Amino acid sequence: MIAEVTGIRTIRMLYLQLLYRCNFACQHCFHGERLQHADAFTLDEAVSLMRLMHKDYGTEAVNLLGGEPFVYKDLPEVVRYAKQELGLQVEICTNGYRIERRLTEIAPHLDLLRISLEGNGATNDAIRKFGSYQGALSAMDHARDLGIPTGATMTVNARNIDEVLPLARTLQDHGARQLKLHHLRPVGNAAHHPELLITDTAAYGRLREQLGTADLTIEVIVDEDLSEEGTLEACAPAPQALSIPRIEADPRGALTMSCNAVGKDAHAFWYDKEAGHIVHRPSATDEIALAVPGVVYARA
Repeated sequence: MIAEVTGIRTIRMLYLQLLYRCNFACQHCFHGERLQHADAFTLDEAVSLMRLMHKDYGTEAVNLLGGEPFVYKDLPEVVRYAKQELGLQVEICTNGYRIERRLTEIAPHLDLLRISLEGNGATNDAIRKFGSYQGALSAMDHARDLGIPTGATMTVNARNIDEVLPLARTLQDHGARQLKLHHLRPVGNAAHHPELLITDTAAYGRLREQLGTADLTIEVIVDEDLSEEGTLEACAPAPQALSIPRIEADPRGALTMSCNAVGKDAHAFWYDKEAGHIVHRPSATDEIALAVPGVVYARA
């Protein structure tokens, strides 16, 4: 259905939000009140969607996330199926809080563990949860001992923009391969924390200069919206692309192609869990009708 409507033939990665439930309530989380909702993929539904994406769109990787994926009871089975049956590259994005036992169980089938951090020490804990910083580093060290490559994500905001470089150096010391920097989008919990928003976009220019001259061995990947020009609200319709890098499925089955549309209910496609196929439900405010631009990530 996606191909018929948009011309897209291949989608490299499926971001599969297994559930909304989380053991954190981070101040910037785009899910907002949905963290309390019970929506989730069953094991059969998750397997069916991964199989469909692999078969119909050549999807070669899956990123399992939530909510918090490590509280999803069928996580080992989803990971094993993705790796053993479909041969997908398997990543997990997690808060890293008390995950060591389950991480050991799935280690043979995991290609990358990506842990969310928002700065060093108290800065991170104020945004995420008290004790989460040390918990994340402990999980990262455990993954390293298991032979699992690790990385981290950081949502850049007014409170932590000065800690990007210090965090990168900390991550280097713990053996992480990559730090991925996201742009804060004022949806979900972030809409209730305007103090996190960066109003002086020149700060992004200074950050990029710092990254450009820093002597880092860790790879830093930057959301191109972290720029002095800010985020484009819309873009002119482009020629039909044959391939896109990602699509995100939320726990209800809503499918979103651009990070700029995630959390805004701007999806034009749904995965119908009961029928096991993708359906098109267009509206005047979906990401296609609004020409919502995709997000581009590039090496700093």
